[in-house]
Amino acid sequence: MDNADGATRHDHLVDGEAGQLFVREVRAISDESAATPLLLIHGARVPGIPSFDLPVPGGSLAADLARGGRPVFIGDLRGYGGSARMPEMAGDPADSAPLVRVPEAARDIRAMVAWIQGQTGAKRVSLLGWATGGMWCGYYAASMPETVDRLVLYNSLYRSPGHPSLGAGSGLEDAARPGQFDAAGYGGFRYNTAASLLAAWDSSLPADDPDSWRDPAVAAAYVEAALASDETSAEREPPSFRAPVGALEDSYYQATGRQLYDASLIEYPTLVIAGGRDFWSQPVDREALAAHLCHAPEVRVHVIEDGTHFIHLDRAKAGRDEFLRVLGEFLG
Repeated sequence: MDNADGATRHDHLVDGEAGQLFVREVRAISDESAATPLLLIHGARVPGIPSFDLPVPGGSLAADLARGGRPVFIGDLRGYGGSARMPEMAGDPADSAPLVRVPEAARDIRAMVAWIQGQTGAKRVSLLGWATGGMWCGYYAASMPETVDRLVLYNSLYRSPGHPSLGAGSGLEDAARPGQFDAAGYGGFRYNTAASLLAAWDSSLPADDPDSWRDPAVAAAYVEAALASDETSAEREPPSFRAPVGALEDSYYQATGRQLYDASLIEYPTLVIAGGRDFWSQPVDREALAAHLCHAPEVRVHVIEDGTHFIHLDRAKAGRDEFLRVLGEFLG
């Protein structure tokens, strides 16, 4: 259907190894181009639509990029949003190990990329991964280079020893086994409330005037869409949506200095973009990526000085305009 923001949206279900995967296609209304498709991949908790396609001004990165002249696709990994949930997610989180670790995520991305190739006739697909989505995309791109055109790693971990909030000594660590993720404490998945979504975002905004940095309408739409992404949210009080925990385990190990993929295997243009106020990625991640991307024909590292973890959802003057400009220049 056509939307007032100048983009059309079509929702699809794609066959994956663990069930069907949700993919939304976003195009400019008049788009009939053969430009390289772009696949957007969400992070550890919030699925694709709340992350990239909110129905409020300044809330849809997908529509902004589609109007720039390329077909855009938004994917949900297994266990997230509109994609199939594993049977374990119908039970108690304590009854399963952390669900959806990086190899499974990469196989879901492969299924989406193959489907996009079939739909569009494109030989290669560009990828943008936000936060943990960047880790998933990087892992996939290093193992399937023949399918990737360009790669964007946005506020993503890579190798971050001494991370202040995700690594050793953090709430992700097993207190009885230092150096290990607290798998027993977290279980297979977790419930996320509205309050848990905004706390980290709030902490990175100017305390005296947060509304100057983030439009309250965007924040409200983000929370509403995240809760609506799980049909069971309203069954709990307060309402909460489910998200797999495997991404947190992988992130913990990256935040203690381990690498989950080798960026030297990436052989196509790569943009590493981050916010100076980001609580997730660190300067050491960008430094290691810049050093390891030795076979990429083009490497850009761009830091938006006052950008938060949510640059693409902040106000234009708070880094969003700069983010869109840099993306547009890189993607071409």
